[in-house]
Amino acid sequence: MWKPNATVAAVIEKDGRFLLVEEIVHGELKLNQPAGHIEYGESIVDAAIRETLEETAHYFEPQALLGIYQWSPPEQPELTYLRFSFSGVVMGIDEGRALDTDIERAVWLTRDEIVARVSQHRSPLLLECIDDYLAGCCYPLEILRNFDYMGGRAAEV
Repeated sequence: MWKPNATVAAVIEKDGRFLLVEEIVHGELKLNQPAGHIEYGESIVDAAIRETLEETAHYFEPQALLGIYQWSPPEQPELTYLRFSFSGVVMGIDEGRALDTDIERAVWLTRDEIVARVSQHRSPLLLECIDDYLAGCCYPLEILRNFDYMGGRAAEV
């Protein structure tokens, strides 16, 4: 049975700049939002908070769901990602925190700087999510319903 990879991403803008990561993928430097896979037993929102902290050392507070994006890399069409992308704000930084091993550094870039580095984009979702954010796309977090039961009660988002 085919199963997509469920992932999350954080679109964080401050003063016209977006928080991104430079990461090594197959030996090449790539640019992406803080993003990653949802782990077993983890809510979608919690995954976005965790991934942002692990990849940037920033504490992320999701405020809205930007959208859900489906993408298959052209070089691996049998692989599909379902990305839950969130907008929100950072609530601080853990200055001494080590970043995930494949992350080179976190950077703040303008949209123009991001477009100028299009050859380094990890996927087309990078710019799509930013443009959706700039267009004002947003859905309340309550649209995500978590039915993993804890103590006989549906867990909150």
